[in-house]
Amino acid sequence: MPLNPKIAQILEMVARANRPPFHTLTPQQARAAYAMSAPILDIAPLPLFSVEDVQVPTRDGATIGVRVYQPVEPNWAQPVAGLLYLHGGGFTVGSVATHDALCRKLAHDAGCAVVSVDYRLAPEHRFPVAVNDAFDALQWLAREAGTFGIDAARLAIGGDSAGGTLATVCAVLARDAGIGLRLQLLIYPGTSARQQSASHAQLAEGYLLSGETIQWFFAQYLRDDRDRDDWRFAPLDAAGGVPDMAGVAPAWIAAADHDPLFDEDVAYAEKLEQQGVPVTLRRYEGMIHEFFKMGGFVPEVADAHAEAVRALREGFEG
Repeated sequence: MPLNPKIAQILEMVARANRPPFHTLTPQQARAAYAMSAPILDIAPLPLFSVEDVQVPTRDGATIGVRVYQPVEPNWAQPVAGLLYLHGGGFTVGSVATHDALCRKLAHDAGCAVVSVDYRLAPEHRFPVAVNDAFDALQWLAREAGTFGIDAARLAIGGDSAGGTLATVCAVLARDAGIGLRLQLLIYPGTSARQQSASHAQLAEGYLLSGETIQWFFAQYLRDDRDRDDWRFAPLDAAGGVPDMAGVAPAWIAAADHDPLFDEDVAYAEKLEQQGVPVTLRRYEGMIHEFFKMGGFVPEVADAHAEAVRALREGFEG
């Protein structure tokens, strides 16, 4: 399918701006560039009852920040459902601030609390620190949900891009730890150890997320190439062995057809289905990686947001 006209316009603007790609920058420069660009195409932040920053302990004695979005005043007699959200950014850039508008949208429209995690970034903190931080935050939420008026029996996990990768892993770890999740909301997640699919070959240049940038992200995140064989990095096809996915939470997966990750998203949906996991795969035609954060410029993104919200509502009600 052809590019959405507004998406094509964005790519033209990016090309004209001629800003240096992430893989030519230092991680610190890339973070600053991403933070500056993140709100430009995004929707306006929606008002909520409260937004609170909280510190969460991790297994190695550190603390990480989480941002708790409450759509309504907490009512401990009628707790709301909760979504733990993991932001994208190649494990190297991004923060709760860059994904603030999206988390507000999900909380507002789904009527659930959203807990957005500021997991530690690479290269200062390499694999598997981000995985450990993400799951530590999920375990914390499962324990402390009631403190915030959140129903521990109605939890979901979600994320976009690298955050989607972390969410897929946490869904497996949650199953093994006995944490019941209602849904995994996966927005163009990375799932493959090595980028050898047709979509990676065909879309490696000119579609915002380039092949060179993907490999640069991984060079920041992985300790060495052997980490590619760890299923916590590549839950689709890690050579070191991917665990059985049977019994993990149902998945809603958003795949953009002009995203290098498209083929691995489709393959991951098929893998889950083959192991008996209920899956809804939404293929968004004419869209590129990161499109969920372009709703301020691309009207059709509103439909994707609405479908993600519907998946959350149905998951929490199920």
